[in-house]
Amino acid sequence: MTEDFGLRVSVLASSSSGNATYIETPGHKVLVDAGLSGKKLAALMKSINRDLADVDSLFITHEHTDHCAGLGVLARRYPQLMVYANAPTFAALPKSVGKLPQERLRVFEEGATMSLGDLDVESFGVSHDAAAAQFYQFYHAGKRFAIVTDTGYVSDRVEGTIRDADAYVMECNHDLEMLRTGPYPWSLKQRIIGDTGHLSNEDGANALMDVMGPHTKRVYLGHLSPHNNVKALAHITVANMLMEQGLGVGHDFNIYDTDPAVADPLFTV
Repeated sequence: MTEDFGLRVSVLASSSSGNATYIETPGHKVLVDAGLSGKKLAALMKSINRDLADVDSLFITHEHTDHCAGLGVLARRYPQLMVYANAPTFAALPKSVGKLPQERLRVFEEGATMSLGDLDVESFGVSHDAAAAQFYQFYHAGKRFAIVTDTGYVSDRVEGTIRDADAYVMECNHDLEMLRTGPYPWSLKQRIIGDTGHLSNEDGANALMDVMGPHTKRVYLGHLSPHNNVKALAHITVANMLMEQGLGVGHDFNIYDTDPAVADPLFTV
């Protein structure tokens, strides 16, 4: 009988330049997104003592390149890999992904739940300027891990879906003042702060206040912009806002940073 070591996670990379998260149970090893080159993804996996050749499933959230740049390479190189996304996302994948092995593509529609043996996966739609962006929540042995990035706001429906998870990756894409005074053209700034853009540090904190519960022990701040945010600012903004609401930062739960190029250590949810 296989020992159940629980639900383990590593945020391999998270930023506007590339995203990938690794999740494992005794029965499965999966990735959410492959937004970096195959070479970089292999190196990130090696840094946590894992191998891409053992990954059996890849869940794509949407077709933007910072989430699917390495999809084609991985799908063609690793014959064991099944690829999951909704139909509009598959149809909208950029040409740069290349030809995919059709027999290993699986449609996973928004709002559905599927079981991979000892790992259940739930999809939920978010408000982003993509064909049909959706993110995922993972269940194993009574534990739950949710990823929410690339959304202009967190709807009541999404909040209800992810409430009181044990661990979160929550988007903190930008600091509003840095964005306003930064180098981006006005049209791009409007896109980022719009309802189909990205969550600011304050937005991420407010979403966390609405969804965190007594089970929540870990919060990872994700998808930071390299031009419009810095780790320390995102961290202190979120921590201060949560503490102002009487939440036990550093006691009841901990806040962790993510990085564009350094994998977070593997943790047990």
